[in-house]
Amino acid sequence: MTAAGRAAGTAAGSTSPVRTGPTGLLVPRVLSIAGTDPTGGAGLQADLKAIGAHDGYGMGVVTALVAQNTHGVRSVHVPDVGFLREQLDAVSDDVVVDAVKVGMLGTVEVVRTVTDWLRAHRPPVVVVDPVMVATSGDRLLDRQATAAMGDLLALADLVTPNRAELTDLVALAGGTASSPVDAARLVARRWDVLVLAKGGHDTGPTADDVLVRPDGSARTFRGPRVDTANTHGTGCSLSSAIATLVARDGDWELAVGEAKTWLTAALRGADALRVGTGNGPVDHGARTRAALPPVTWTDRWWADVAETLDATLSCAFLVGLADGSLRPDVFAGYLAQDVHYLRAYEQHLRRLAAATDGDTADGDAAAFWAAAAAGCADEARDLHHHRLAGTHADDPVHPTCAGYLAHLQDAADSGSVGVLAAAVLPCFRVYAWVGTQLGRAPEGHPFADWLGAYGDPGFATASAEATARVEALAAAADPAERGRMARAHRRSTEWELAFFRMPTDPPPAPEPPDQAASPFRRA
Repeated sequence: MTAAGRAAGTAAGSTSPVRTGPTGLLVPRVLSIAGTDPTGGAGLQADLKAIGAHDGYGMGVVTALVAQNTHGVRSVHVPDVGFLREQLDAVSDDVVVDAVKVGMLGTVEVVRTVTDWLRAHRPPVVVVDPVMVATSGDRLLDRQATAAMGDLLALADLVTPNRAELTDLVALAGGTASSPVDAARLVARRWDVLVLAKGGHDTGPTADDVLVRPDGSARTFRGPRVDTANTHGTGCSLSSAIATLVARDGDWELAVGEAKTWLTAALRGADALRVGTGNGPVDHGARTRAALPPVTWTDRWWADVAETLDATLSCAFLVGLADGSLRPDVFAGYLAQDVHYLRAYEQHLRRLAAATDGDTADGDAAAFWAAAAAGCADEARDLHHHRLAGTHADDPVHPTCAGYLAHLQDAADSGSVGVLAAAVLPCFRVYAWVGTQLGRAPEGHPFADWLGAYGDPGFATASAEATARVEALAAAADPAERGRMARAHRRSTEWELAFFRMPTDPPPAPEPPDQAASPFRRA
C-alpha cells in the first residue's frame, strides 16, 4: 500500500469472503507476532485480549518466551528461528490474515525471519509495535536487531513506538528531533509509514496521541490522563486494538480514536484488577463488561435447573392436577405430606427472619421472612385442612418429604443466612412458576382452589420479593459462599421435583445429605 493510501485512511481488502458476526460487522482475523507474558498483561496474551475486546479473531505466533511479572523481565528465551518460520507458515498456509500486529522480536535473526515472511505473505494491514524498551526500562531488543528494524518498518502501515523507542528509531533514521512529534515526522518520512506518537509519558491533565503521516501532516487524539500506576502492556494492547479496528473499519483515524477511547476505559479499570504488586496490567474487558447486563445470580441458578423444571411440569401429579383427572385420595395424600413440609418450612422462614432482624443494610428483610412464615402457617391450617377434612391426618412423613426436610435442616445448620435463603427459595419460585404454566382452572374444575393458590398474584409477588432478597445475599457473598448457595438452590429444586412425583410415581428417595457430602461445603 502506498503512503498516500495510508494517509487517506484506506486499507486493502481481503480476497476471502467477508465474515460477519451477529451485528453484521466484519470479524477480522488478526495475527499477533510477539513474545509472551506469563502474567497476561503484555505481549501475546495482551494482544489476544485486545483483539477479542474488539470482536476480532485473534491468532498468535510466539517469538520469545519471557519470564516477567509486574516488576520486570527476569529472562528471555528465544526459540530457534526455524520453528518461528514454521509457526508463521502454518498460519499463512491455511488462514487468510486480515491484519498483523508485530510486537517483541528480540534478536536480529527473529527480525529478519519476520521481515522475510511479511515480504512473502503481507496482509492488508501491518502494525508494528517496535518493542525495544519495556515500560519498566528493560531492554527487549538487542542493538544488532535494532539496526535490522529498518527493513521491517518499510513493510509496515503503522508504527506505534513508546517515547524511548521513538528516540531509538530517530537514531536509526540517522537524524535528530527536538520533540516527539518532530521525531515521528522524521520516522514517518524515512520509512513511508504512519507513526503514532503516544503521550502517555507526558505530564499534565491529558494524554494526547498524535498520528503523523509521511507527508508531515498530523492529527491529535486527545484524552484524559488516568491516574494509575498500572500501565503494563498499554503499548501492546493499543497497537493490537488499532490493527483489529482498521481491518474492520478501513480507516486509520477511526481506528486510532476508537482504540484510544477503549484504552482509557481499560486504564480506569486497571486498579480494580489487583494483578501483581508492581506495574500492573490494564483491564482489557472494562468497556465490554460495562456494556453487558448486570449478572443476576438467581436467574443463572434458574437457568441451571431448566431440565429439572421441565421434568416437574410433565410429572403425572401436575398433569392430573391440571386436567382434573387426579384421584382425590392421591391428592389428599399429597396434602398430608405438604402439611408436614409446611410446618418445618415455616420454622426455617422464622430462622431467616431472626437472622436478618436488625440488618441495617436491608431493614425490611426480617419483616418479609416473618410475614412469609405467617402465611405458611395460615396455608397449612386453612387450605390443607379444609381439603383433607380429616382424611390422611395421621399419615407419617414420607421418605421423600423427610429427605427434603433433612436438606433444609442441613442448610439451616450451615450457619449461613445466604445458604438457607437459597435453599428455601425454590419452594416460592417453583410453585409460582407452576402456577403461570398451568393457568386458570375452568369453572367446575375439581382442583380450582388449589390451582388458584398456585397462580395467586399475591404469591407471585411474594416469590419475586423472595428472589430479590436472595439475589441481594448472593451479590454480597464471596465466590465460595455463592457456590454453596447455588448448590443449595439446585438441590432444593430437585427435591421439589421429587415431592411432586411422590404421590403418583414414588421414586427411590434420595439419601439425605450427610456431613461429608454436604452441598454446602466448599467445592
